[in-house]
Amino acid sequence: MNYLTTIFVKKLLAALLVFAFMTPVHSQGLPKIMVYKSPTCGCCSKWVDHLEQEGFEVDARNHQNMNAVKEHYKIIRSHQSCHTAVVGGYLVEGHVPAQDIKRMLSEKPDIRGLSVPGMPMGSPGMEGHRVDKYDVLAIQRDNSSSIFVKH
Repeated sequence: MNYLTTIFVKKLLAALLVFAFMTPVHSQGLPKIMVYKSPTCGCCSKWVDHLEQEGFEVDARNHQNMNAVKEHYKIIRSHQSCHTAVVGGYLVEGHVPAQDIKRMLSEKPDIRGLSVPGMPMGSPGMEGHRVDKYDVLAIQRDNSSSIFVKH
């Protein structure tokens, strides 16, 4: 290589390195998350945006009958919210923050998944004029639940 080619290659590598650190990485070692949601629900779409901003690759699927999705996954009424997701062999029901999903995927607890029942204000996708306190529940194998984290 001549001197100019060497300089060009070094600058190209430096530029690629800078670009790699500036570009958001979607995988971050995270599995793809499949989200079942109503096509007309704005907060569901905002939650999907939250997941994508936190590095998840999301496969969002619109369903007219979300009750059928909840029945399919055997999500009891006390754990239900507006959207249902599946990731890494776990269920995620409602406005669960991405950091809590990441924690579950990292710790791999022996649970069915996580739930934020209802639609608490201030949870991801439900941002607004107030922030309510809410719990993220760990759904046990027998459908009982315990508090995974308080927000």
